[in-house]
Amino acid sequence: MAGVADVRRRVLMISGAIDTTDHDVSVSVNLPEPGRWQIIKSETNLTDQTWVAMQVVMDDESTFVNDPESLVMSRQFSKSFMTPDQRRLTFYGGEVRPGEAVLKVYEMETSARKPAYSYSRYSPIATDSMEQSQQTLEELVTNGMARRPMVELIVPVTVIG
Repeated sequence: MAGVADVRRRVLMISGAIDTTDHDVSVSVNLPEPGRWQIIKSETNLTDQTWVAMQVVMDDESTFVNDPESLVMSRQFSKSFMTPDQRRLTFYGGEVRPGEAVLKVYEMETSARKPAYSYSRYSPIATDSMEQSQQTLEELVTNGMARRPMVELIVPVTVIG
């Protein structure tokens, strides 16, 4: 994974790929300065599973921005859910098949120059019925995804602007 931080526009763009099905991914970035940043994140699904939900959880120094001017969206997922404490954001209502890329856009506010956040993905279990998978997805959106072992990444960031 690699990132570019545009200081003038306060935009952080990160791209990369995920090839693990058994781990969550913890991403740490070095920002030029703390504050409010729009995150544009693209990653490719290099696993053999279809993702039907993605969850992002912020560290203790960071929160998602939830106001009318902030954009929270994904090209692959039609719905999103943010917890009232603005620390967890789940994208769902779509899918990312093996080999496809997913694009997510959101804003964060951080008091740290090196914020960290983790990503979890949910893939339905092949033996579950459609109803079981839907019920599991609804529970995961409401209650959050259980933590799995982490793969920790420090994403190099090039500063422009």
